[in-house]
Amino acid sequence: MFYLILLIFVLGYVAIALEHPLKVDKASTALIIGVLTWTVYILNVDSILSLGYSPSWAEFGNQVKNILDHIKPALSDGQWLDSGWSDKINILNSPYHFVIEELEHHLIEISEILFFLLGAMTIVEIVDQHEGFRVITDKITTTNKVKLLWIIAILTFFMSAVLDNLTTTIVMVALLKKLIADQKTRWFYVSMVVLAANSGGAWSPIGDVTTIMLWIGGQITAMSIIAKVILPSIVSIVVPLTIVSFWMKGVVERPHKMKNEESATPNHERIIVFFAGVGALLFVPIFKTVTHLPPYMGMLLGLGLLWMLTEVIHRSKPHEVSSKLKVYNILRKVDTPTVLFFLGILSAVACLQSAGHLNIMSGWLNDHLGNVYLINSAIGILSSVVDNVPLVAGSMGMYDIALPGATGYEAFFVQDGTFWELLAYCAGTGGSILIIGSAAGVAAMGIEKIDFIWYLKKISLLALIGYLSGIATFNLLFA
Repeated sequence: MFYLILLIFVLGYVAIALEHPLKVDKASTALIIGVLTWTVYILNVDSILSLGYSPSWAEFGNQVKNILDHIKPALSDGQWLDSGWSDKINILNSPYHFVIEELEHHLIEISEILFFLLGAMTIVEIVDQHEGFRVITDKITTTNKVKLLWIIAILTFFMSAVLDNLTTTIVMVALLKKLIADQKTRWFYVSMVVLAANSGGAWSPIGDVTTIMLWIGGQITAMSIIAKVILPSIVSIVVPLTIVSFWMKGVVERPHKMKNEESATPNHERIIVFFAGVGALLFVPIFKTVTHLPPYMGMLLGLGLLWMLTEVIHRSKPHEVSSKLKVYNILRKVDTPTVLFFLGILSAVACLQSAGHLNIMSGWLNDHLGNVYLINSAIGILSSVVDNVPLVAGSMGMYDIALPGATGYEAFFVQDGTFWELLAYCAGTGGSILIIGSAAGVAAMGIEKIDFIWYLKKISLLALIGYLSGIATFNLLFA
């Protein structure tokens, strides 16, 4: 049954990859595998946990045993019952409760991502409905394909370092809808946005979930990750852009409404809503730094403030004019299937982590590769298949931060050591190799309905070349 969970995930992954030929929406597949993996897990929990692969089960058992050894002898029977640890002991004898607690624990982490995504998508949709992106699109006058590609990629690269790769991708996809009419052409530009967003997020401590994890965990410091990873990150996007520039020709066709359609929103309202929306997104990392609350809290606060602002702007207008610009109507346009896809796929990955599949994978890398460059390179490629968050979490659990002054192999694992900084780069950019390998890619796939096979044929090789070029650059600089 342990391997049945993996089989369900693999079959679901294949169904997601073949979404267009099968004509089955990937959100439905993701929800099914998210539930089925946990169902198989809990129905066979005794046999699965008895294999000893689950790190969380082993850690939980050690905690309870330590409590028994050190605390219980000092407490009376009444105090012991009141302390609640008797319930924890019972869980050891009833692993079903352990699985429920694990599911609830992962649901908290998944919900943070979903609320962040929902808030970001709603803010972008509010700006879009108020035609706020015309503040930028009206300034981008070129229709030359190569020139436009470089402008969009550079803008994305630096935006994702300040915001994060997910939010930046959502913003840029909305922007490209205003710039490019042809769907397949727009797919290519959106895909290059995914590459640029992941590269831009890798060198910033707040640009990607994985770098945030490493920063908060103490494995890296802000100035060091910027100084050492920015150049490999630049190379990872410049190389694919340069390759594309040699064969891309012609001009893009703008959507007709950009040429002819009269604006329904006054110019001053477009400007106000645009800068308020961008300000709300930029506010998120500041809010997190000051309050130490999760990023989704800052995103929801920004959404609430922008919502209130639009209510004030439209309160004196006739209902038939303002109703379509009210947030309660805009919410209906938010891409809910993308949110549900995230829920399903992250739930399935969480099950693999809880049952121990990811732990086996991390251990295999350590035992068979044993070289920090090879391990990180493999983790980056794996992150194109499996979510990079549990991979990085597994790596953080496998290796302790070495003490300053460590020598030999341990020197790679000191704070700001080679292993941690290369891990930030590889986990951040490796996900670009496949469209579902990063949060940015999943969001782009959901919003633009990009075909998995199309991305594999047109983009994956470019992403792989850029990824390996960045690793080579890092190696030349710091090996």
